[in-house]
Amino acid sequence: MNLSVFDLFKVGIGPSSSHTVGPMLAAYRFVTELQERAQQDAVARVQVDLYGSLALTGRGHATDRAVLLGLMGERPDLVDPALAGGIVDLIRATGRLRLAGVRAVPFVEERDLLFHEDKSLVFHPNGVRFTAEADDGATLLSETYYSVGGGFVVKEGESTEAVPANPVEFVFTSAAELLAIGRATGLSIAEILMRNERTRRPDAETEAGLDRIWSVMSACIQRGMATSGILPGGLGVKRRAPELYRELNAASTPDPLAVFDWVSLYALAVNEENAAGGRVVTAPTNGAAGVIPAVLGYYFQFQPGATAAGARQFLLTAAAIGMLYKRNASLSAAEVGCQGEVGVACSMAAAGLAAVMGGTNAQIENAAEIGMEHNLGLTCDPVGGLVQVPCIERNTMGAIKAINAARLAVLHGDGTHRITLDEVIETMRQTGADMQAKYKETSLGGLAVNHVEC
Repeated sequence: MNLSVFDLFKVGIGPSSSHTVGPMLAAYRFVTELQERAQQDAVARVQVDLYGSLALTGRGHATDRAVLLGLMGERPDLVDPALAGGIVDLIRATGRLRLAGVRAVPFVEERDLLFHEDKSLVFHPNGVRFTAEADDGATLLSETYYSVGGGFVVKEGESTEAVPANPVEFVFTSAAELLAIGRATGLSIAEILMRNERTRRPDAETEAGLDRIWSVMSACIQRGMATSGILPGGLGVKRRAPELYRELNAASTPDPLAVFDWVSLYALAVNEENAAGGRVVTAPTNGAAGVIPAVLGYYFQFQPGATAAGARQFLLTAAAIGMLYKRNASLSAAEVGCQGEVGVACSMAAAGLAAVMGGTNAQIENAAEIGMEHNLGLTCDPVGGLVQVPCIERNTMGAIKAINAARLAVLHGDGTHRITLDEVIETMRQTGADMQAKYKETSLGGLAVNHVEC
């Protein structure tokens, strides 16, 4: 497995990893290639063509804004969400943008940013093509990119398998292989992944990176609990996290189920921030960004003896499970529905929590399997093409399921079970392949068409 934990957990901005983070990275890669070819100064016009799901739900997912920011040389992990809107507004007001922040070219969205809603490219539903032209209309460079889910971007003709500078110590392509490595070495899943990360950087750097991931997640929860208002996009969805936070803090009567409310609060806070275009961690996608932070929040608030080292163990374990889905199925709702987003996040979170609860590798694998088994067939039908309804509440459901899965596997199980994680991942892949396109992030079916505006 050639992926790193930081491929699964990436700092970015909302509202979508596949429709915002991916297209921004693709645009950034395109202008970087122009610079490397020393062609930037010859560019007189840039045209962007969006296909498939990027075209159908791109406006609601801020794909148009993401492309403009990427062409300006902004990256999802570095762009300031507070300034991003102003950058885009200036481009629209002047009809000009600066490629990589340097070369000024005209850019009129109605002419230069085209949404091909009736056409999808063969390789993946999330396709985008960038074309740079000279003064005489000659093509200087044209490249097609695919945003394949979770912020991963593949240029047409590239291999989808990353090649590490140094081979990892433990190669695994399935849960069965991962468990076999654990049996042979006596290592936990988190330890196996940490040994692989060691081939890329010193342990101290990996630990610092994991601490930063949790820090960004935690800060997102805090912002979400403190920020009121109506989410952008026109649906009139009210932020609920601040009010729920006040209610929970003011509660005077003990409620044995209040723990569920706290977990839901954390998930709501993150995904309301995501829907508003705030800073989030892709975990493993933006649409599912609230599940893992909510379960980690549960770990710190309700699990005795929670530590920073435990959070690292959680994230490493979750990432190992996410790698299996990335390799053997998909993290893209445009490809397999929301089972590839909230379903995968639930499975990853269940595994991470099982690990810090003291679960064995077999119990961790069981928790991950339970987490996905009961998300199979989950569709992606965002109302208005926005990552709001049903996406925000769906993260609360995914987080609660993850906790239940971990408890079933660790507190009430011994690691033996009928259905393996590998079997459920393959079932998820097949289910996604069989799912009609209208239920896969196109807003052409499901809630997206049955919700009636009054």
